[in-house]
Amino acid sequence: MSGTDVIGIIGGGGWLGRALGRAMLRQTFVDPRALVVSSRSGHCSGYEEWPQVRMFRDNRALAAQADVVVLSVRPEDFDAIDIQAPGKLVISLMAGVPANLISQRTKSRRVVRAMPNAAAEIGRSYTPWFSLVEASAKERTFVQSMFETCGQADEVPQESDIDYMTGLTGSGPALPALVSQAMINHAIARGLAPSVARRAVKSVVAGASQLLAADDVDIPSVIDTFLAYDGTTAAALAAMQRSGLEPAIHAGLEAAEARAMSMSAERNG
Repeated sequence: MSGTDVIGIIGGGGWLGRALGRAMLRQTFVDPRALVVSSRSGHCSGYEEWPQVRMFRDNRALAAQADVVVLSVRPEDFDAIDIQAPGKLVISLMAGVPANLISQRTKSRRVVRAMPNAAAEIGRSYTPWFSLVEASAKERTFVQSMFETCGQADEVPQESDIDYMTGLTGSGPALPALVSQAMINHAIARGLAPSVARRAVKSVVAGASQLLAADDVDIPSVIDTFLAYDGTTAAALAAMQRSGLEPAIHAGLEAAEARAMSMSAERNG
């Protein structure tokens, strides 16, 4: 891979494709003249700062121009994506679409599956990715660097890890949002004004996320510290554990993985 490679994003007008495209541009990972994006309308908003970015309606025309093709479309729309990309690096951001099927459809053996999340829009995504063996070491380095423009990334050794991490990290803010809403609902039920309840919970979640993200913070140690203090927080943690919080979270992650696996199985026929 080189700095002159053209990157094409099919679905570059959608929220995820746009977030990745804008991140690459802001981090100067790609020159605006070397980025091409497509959408059904042929116009993709969000790139006004970079007028040199080229926009297509025809996905085949985009694939012909690009050295790297990123598939950022809904899984159910993949059947309508009729492109040929032999010899090109193809990077899929779709859940539940197996790498071998992507390879068959695009005629490329250099296929990567990745699962960014919604935090890509603010440069805080976590992106696991998997590649078929035909992807070279240089291409793997390229993929890692590309996803680091919008957060953190890790290569995983097997494709089934992507199915699991679709729920674990691909859900983005959804799971923390569910817990947050439960806290808000309880606060409102106890008489707090809705605006105060929302502001209080958002503040706690935002502050906690920054504290826990620090490299020197060990999450089990944080929990143990509060339990050892044996105060109000310890009482809350113990009650939530007794009520089955951890099994409920496990059930959610297993359901997400099962759904991702069933989507893959359906597409494999």
